[in-house]
Amino acid sequence: MALTWLGEPTVDVLRAALRAVAPELADGTIVPRGLQASDDPQWCAASAEIDGRFVVKFAWARPPALRIRHQIRLLDTLRPAAPRLPLPTVVAASLDPAMLITRRAAATPFFGVRHLIAPADRPTVADDLAAVLAGLHHRDVLKAVSASMGPLPEPIMPAPTGEIRARLPPLIRSDQRDRVLTWCDRADRVLATSGRTVLVHGDFHGDNHLWDRGSLRLRLVVDWETAGPGEPEFDLRCLPGDCGIELFTATVARYERISGTTLDMNRIMAWHLRTVLGDALWRAEAGVPLPDARTPAQWFDDLDTRLTAGQLWRS
Repeated sequence: MALTWLGEPTVDVLRAALRAVAPELADGTIVPRGLQASDDPQWCAASAEIDGRFVVKFAWARPPALRIRHQIRLLDTLRPAAPRLPLPTVVAASLDPAMLITRRAAATPFFGVRHLIAPADRPTVADDLAAVLAGLHHRDVLKAVSASMGPLPEPIMPAPTGEIRARLPPLIRSDQRDRVLTWCDRADRVLATSGRTVLVHGDFHGDNHLWDRGSLRLRLVVDWETAGPGEPEFDLRCLPGDCGIELFTATVARYERISGTTLDMNRIMAWHLRTVLGDALWRAEAGVPLPDARTPAQWFDDLDTRLTAGQLWRS
């Protein structure tokens, strides 16, 4: 089937497409998220809620349409390959136009529940995070998915250290600049060799794993459109900042027990550094506020605390 996408980012055009893909939803109440024009075709995509019960992802350019196609195929393959993974329930999927409709879960992104996690809750939360990631990273999962889908695209990488070295220093304080260079040098040394290859989610941050507010159990993992072959440490790179040091280290320990494999903390932190500083860089240059409305220099201070006081760089 030919791959197509919407002609423009408007609710009217989306509703017309729904009449072809899921006509029973076409007259519902549509609440768009991220529905805005972009000069970069890479990011010409958005999602919308329909009647508060469904989520539709769609695109109006080829690159994000390809990612939607990839997610459709991947979800179909992952269900039998990793039946314990908490995957979205697909209601309808289409390539002409590229569109994925899933059932909206009664769950909250991790960022909305992390303040509720008391010390006594950490073992259970760490166990859920570790179980999902260890299950996804099992060697048989990548083997099964590759056999069904063929060669997989690699996940989108965070900014290279060369870009961070060259462009971040003017955006932070003068006393922070030498450490950026030192950190980037160390990240380069750590990542100079390749790790083992598994299937990774590729974007496992706190908006993409959803939790039950009452029980604090993980209910759903969403946004699989950048999943592909990578090293397990890459999938844990957001956890030091999203979870805090105690929950993050508990998750690493539990992952190692469940999987019977060892994670390289230095590799996690090298990917974490590139992700945090790369995100701060592109947002500052694009005039896009950081998610917590702070500055790149403040993000740097948080990262410094995790790397030094948290002793997450290991000798």
